[in-house]
Amino acid sequence: MNDDILDTYISAGKLASVILRESAQDIRAGRSFLELVESVEARVRENGADLAFPLNVSLNEDAAHDTASPGDERVFARGDVIKLDLGVQIDGYIADTATTVDLGNNALLLDASREALEAAIRIVKPGVTAGEIGAVVEKEITSRGYRPIANLTGHGLGQYVQHRDPTIPNVAINGGSVLEEGTAFAIEPFATTGSGRVGEKSRVEIYSQIAEKPVRIPSARAVMEQVKNRHGLPFSRRWLKDKKMEFALPGLARSQILHGYPVLADVPGSLVSQHEHTIIVTADGCIVTTR
Repeated sequence: MNDDILDTYISAGKLASVILRESAQDIRAGRSFLELVESVEARVRENGADLAFPLNVSLNEDAAHDTASPGDERVFARGDVIKLDLGVQIDGYIADTATTVDLGNNALLLDASREALEAAIRIVKPGVTAGEIGAVVEKEITSRGYRPIANLTGHGLGQYVQHRDPTIPNVAINGGSVLEEGTAFAIEPFATTGSGRVGEKSRVEIYSQIAEKPVRIPSARAVMEQVKNRHGLPFSRRWLKDKKMEFALPGLARSQILHGYPVLADVPGSLVSQHEHTIIVTADGCIVTTR
């Protein structure tokens, strides 16, 4: 990783950190879900950056992949546990960061994922394995009486690549990838009152392009024309300019041109918290770009 790339990662991280922190402070019961999402995404673009993925806002047992739909009428309510997961990219270099807002009485649940993240960051340096990070995350969460979500992980980052090696588990494993100087990756512990595993819901608001194939239907061609500059990064159904384009998404997914990301949730009635930072491994430790 050269100095220019490092500086770009750091710039993206600083912007993501400020926007996420200030947006989380503005959440209150009765606020519009859609208004929050659109205001955060607009701030990213107004600051000369772009979204690495649509702002994820996931409520209560939902852990990931939800965002506002077109015309979304949801509002935040007392008792909600709200995950905000923001991805900012500059020239394809990504800052991926998340926090949780509690509108109820769940401070210990939030502490579990937050302290797991901080403990994991403290051990990052060249030679540390992904399994060692997972063990630290699991210990911090279980010591507070919660479960880590075993089938959600942190992940490596690259230019216009949101998920790559190394995979960073939230539970102890033997071995795993060995961290090397210059590696960019995200650690994202999830703590839950539920089962410790997520499954897919039917709701799909986020897609990404995974292949290039001939497309004959005009609405489908319009979708592909609009998302071609995403370089494969995820986009929201809400971003499409024409409602007719929305109806093309399932067909494009069936044709394996697009990939849909269903909302991921633990068991109904459970609560999930998440915290995340983007890390770059240095010779003697790490830089947290999204601090």
